[in-house]
Parts: sequence; C-alpha cells; structure tokens
Amino acid sequence: MQIDIDILLAWGAAIKNFEKGELIFEEGTEARRYYQIISGEVKMYNINNDGKEFTQGVFYDGSSFGEPPIFIKEPYPASAVAVKYSVIIRIAADDFMKILDEYPSLQKQFLVEFARRIFSKSTTVRDITNNPPESRILSFLNVTKKKNGSPKERILIPFTRQEIANLTGLRVETVIRTLIKMQEQDKVEIINHKLYF
Repeated sequence: MQIDIDILLAWGAAIKNFEKGELIFEEGTEARRYYQIISGEVKMYNINNDGKEFTQGVFYDGSSFGEPPIFIKEPYPASAVAVKYSVIIRIAADDFMKILDEYPSLQKQFLVEFARRIFSKSTTVRDITNNPPESRILSFLNVTKKKNGSPKERILIPFTRQEIANLTGLRVETVIRTLIKMQEQDKVEIINHKLYF
C-alpha cells in the first residue's frame, strides 16, 4: 500500500534513513507510527525460544508495513529491521488515522491490501504446516515468481538459502538438500550459487 508522499508530508510525516541492520521497531512495543518505504528493503520477523528466526514478510520500495496494529491498538506482533540502507517516511498513528478519515478511498485500498496479506498468510501457513519441505519450497517459489516475473520464464529468486529457510519455517540445511534434489529433477536451476525458478 502506498499513500502519496506529499499527503503524508502535509500531515506532518518525517523522512528517516535507516542503516542496514538497524531496528525500526521491536515486537511487543506500542504501534505508534505508520511506515512507508521510499527506497530500500524491510524485513518483519519473530525469533522463537530456540533463537530461530521466522520471517513474517519482506517489504520493498513503495510498500507500507506494520500498520495493522494501529487499527486495533495492539502492540507490534513482530520486529522490523532494515535489510539494506532504507529511506522511510513515517507519521504518527493518530495523524495516519486522520488522513484515512480525510481520504476515504485510501480506506478501501487498505482493506484490499489487508485482504491480500491475510490470504497470502493463510496459504503460507497451510503450506508450511501440512506439507513436506519440497512442497513448502515450491509454494514459496511460486508466490515469489508470481510477484516478480513471468509464469513461463525462469527467474532469479532474490533470496538466500537462509532467507528461504526463514520464510518457510525450515532449517537451512533442509533447504539446501531439497534444492539440490529439485535441481536433479529439473524443477529449479542453480547457476553460480544463484537459484532460478
């Protein structure tokens, strides 16, 4: 979801730069701001009791993130970190809600965006909990390809093996073994350590 930057600035938003690895907000803290990426990449994630990371989502230029808790006055359910140097515009939650009151068309856009996210999360949870590693990885690769490329052509998958593990709930060793097996079956290509699907 993207709100026009001029609208955000007119309502008091500020632009902030985040270095790679810099924490934007932490799980469990109060949701006090709306965030929108001007440029960069942000990851939302949780760490379980064993120290294993699970990536909830990755967001890119023009995307907003972390806004659902603002609507229900709940704390952030995950932490957010800049994956690379990122320029982010942010505005106080109260001012964000006033913008939505002033521009009702934005409310519908957020409703559609939230529906997409819920649908995607539901499919991901189904695939992660009910399927073996190859099915989980195939599901992830299909979603990535749908977002980033043509269904008929192989594309470069812009995630490391560790990121795929974090996004699918698998161990990195399992991802590596499964991808090698999938390459032998001609389901993926690995060229110079880069994954194509």
